[in-house]
Amino acid sequence: MKVLKFGGTSVAHSQNILLVEKIIKSESVKNRVVVIVSALHGVTDQLIKAAENASVKDEKYIQIIQNLEEKHINLVKELFPIAEQSSWLSFVKKHFNDIEDLCNGISVLGELTCRIKDKIASYGEFLSSKIITARLQHQELDCVWMNSADLIRTDSNFTHAKVDLGCTEKNIVSFLNENQNRIIVGPGFIASDEKNNATTLGRGGSDYTASIIAASVHAEELQIWTDVSGMMTADPRLASNAKPISEISYHEAMELSHFGAKVLYPPSIQPVMVKNIDLIIKNTFDPDAQGTLISHQLKSFENERQVAVGISNMNHIALLTLEGSGMVGIPGISAKLFQCLSQEKINIILITQGSSEHSITVAIEEKDALRAEYSINSSFADDINLKRVFPVKIETGLSIVALVGENMKSRSGVSAKMFGCLGNNGINIRAIAQGSSERNISIVISEKDSKKAVNVLHEEFFESEIKQIHLYICGTGNVGSKLVQQIYNQNDYLKENFLINLRIAGISNSQHMLFADQGISEENYLTWDQQGQKASAGKFAEEIIRRNLRNSVFVDVTASADVPEIYESLLKRSVNIVACNKIAASSDFKQYKTLKDTARNHNCNFYFETNVGAGLPVIGTINDLIKSGDKIQSIKAVLSGTLNFVFNEYDGSRTFSEVVAQAQKEGYTEPDPRLDLSGKDVARKILILAREAGYPLQFEEIENISFLPEECMEGSVDNFYEKLTTYEDHFKNLLNNAKNEGKILKYVAEFEDGKAKVGLQHIAPESDLFHLYGKDNIVIFKTLRYSEQPLVVKGAGAGADVTASGVFADIIRSI
Repeated sequence: MKVLKFGGTSVAHSQNILLVEKIIKSESVKNRVVVIVSALHGVTDQLIKAAENASVKDEKYIQIIQNLEEKHINLVKELFPIAEQSSWLSFVKKHFNDIEDLCNGISVLGELTCRIKDKIASYGEFLSSKIITARLQHQELDCVWMNSADLIRTDSNFTHAKVDLGCTEKNIVSFLNENQNRIIVGPGFIASDEKNNATTLGRGGSDYTASIIAASVHAEELQIWTDVSGMMTADPRLASNAKPISEISYHEAMELSHFGAKVLYPPSIQPVMVKNIDLIIKNTFDPDAQGTLISHQLKSFENERQVAVGISNMNHIALLTLEGSGMVGIPGISAKLFQCLSQEKINIILITQGSSEHSITVAIEEKDALRAEYSINSSFADDINLKRVFPVKIETGLSIVALVGENMKSRSGVSAKMFGCLGNNGINIRAIAQGSSERNISIVISEKDSKKAVNVLHEEFFESEIKQIHLYICGTGNVGSKLVQQIYNQNDYLKENFLINLRIAGISNSQHMLFADQGISEENYLTWDQQGQKASAGKFAEEIIRRNLRNSVFVDVTASADVPEIYESLLKRSVNIVACNKIAASSDFKQYKTLKDTARNHNCNFYFETNVGAGLPVIGTINDLIKSGDKIQSIKAVLSGTLNFVFNEYDGSRTFSEVVAQAQKEGYTEPDPRLDLSGKDVARKILILAREAGYPLQFEEIENISFLPEECMEGSVDNFYEKLTTYEDHFKNLLNNAKNEGKILKYVAEFEDGKAKVGLQHIAPESDLFHLYGKDNIVIFKTLRYSEQPLVVKGAGAGADVTASGVFADIIRSI
């Protein structure tokens, strides 16, 4: 014999019931079956709502009852031919008249007792099971209706009745022996006490009914038919890559269901677990899907199974903490606390206590928090007055996330892996609990981090193939556009060879911003600014923080002074930052240090390699030297690809103004070329290098020997070019003075003895700086280890492509 249970969504309407009928027919060919059904989807909740409305004299209950009656009447009309409808239509109307009479009585009394609530709630399963039985009989199947309420005996604890399993088993066995039909259909959820008053079995009651019956008759298996293909590795509404679990142990299923996996409720498992009966969760709408087998005898060997089988979560959790020096070494404190909660019928979901015994923390449902607070503070009033304990502390807006798996108990490092990936994503853990069985590690976190935590853990334990990275790119100019194209071009290679998938989850310029958690496709990128909303740096950061996606990287490819102002808030949320923008790293030293410290303290990265040398490994080289114990003694460098290009091209055959214009046209300069030619950009770069080398310099301490006349710095960019033409003789003199010495002009940055300066220099042919062409940069390091033969980094130091590639490399490094 097999027992089949169909939930509310499986019998929601006639089309679904026809699918159920097909499944029952198929199973009954091979086995005798008991079929337990829930009420039509949503009916029980609506019946209770009608009763509650009636209790406060809200006449909306009449409309609710009418709607439910119409729902059942339509079901009869759709399942039976006209000739057979009359008796069943009368059946439905009669019982809804009874429901209305009950609600009218409630309205008159203005009171809704638990006993009457059970009576009204019982109608849903009663009606659905009778109608489905009639439908199967109409199809000439060997079917009989079984009134579960007459067979399952409980105490009189209405709405949460406790089953008398001994009496119930005898009743069920007796009924099935007397009725040898191939198909037996009965209602779930409902039972009765010894006085035949209707009682109900609480949340998941229909599953429990089916489990009790399966255990009573030692069924071959219990099948729970629902609207999903078994238990999943995580809630698919939170983790889009959640996968079905093919098989799982009873204990694992109990742990997952206890902490929020709503496919199954913990009491449902107990009867069949004790009798060692297999339980299978199947999908009514995809009956050929494998589903999930819950059993003591799993088919796979232990070493073939994953460390964890699933992740579950519960929202709307509150933490209650009782603490005080008067608790230390005093027996009975915990018992007294638990008794307070028990008297209020408040369920404890999680318990944790430090070995000092100074405090004890429990997790309960948020809706019970105020009652719990009043009860505990009242019970411990004397201790509170004497300062032995403090008033109970309540924290709300929390979630529990649990990682579950039998194999966790035989593997080291699971906790470290779990906490490490959560910490790297800025998820703070408020409480931890791990039972001695080691098959469950439960954490309490902020509810706003719940989705992120589930995804982080799911990726770490179930999606080792591909790591999803969410990029937020600010700036779509030359470098930003090149970067985006490089990402699209390279992503398939990264997925195949490095198991990394880059998603552009947000993009912004000075006017528009667009977000897409699943990534902006290459096609949509072409018109993204036509779809986006009005932008600002602050709004962009707020939205990144609100979305709270795992493995997030903010990429600043602007020259804006506003954008660096959002860095700290992002770093505090453990969002990695990659900056092409030099302003943050060359800002006031205190702010620079704050950003570096914030990144370190929040387990994230702040990279800005392209601040100096575009794609050249300049900052990375300094960091490697310092980490390995070397010390930078001096730096000599040509750090402006723009200025190097300009002075390489300027030979007197063209005006200085024309050469600068060419540099701007080819993308080597900032939008305002004066930033490059003034030497400020080079000064920022040498400042950044000095700081990375460990010297706390400020920008104002750098000596800047300008070669530009002051008038060139005034007015607009157009005025700047006009002034350059006016001062052409000045630039020719600079050039000729160097030529007369047999030298060339280079704009050089130097750092030595804790001091830095930038300016034009005459470079002799024997210098390492002499043979530097086009837009190339060069950095010459003298260190303790590289004292006689300096360390030289040389290559292209400007251009959108190489700068974008440097940013790209920082992105990969940051994850």
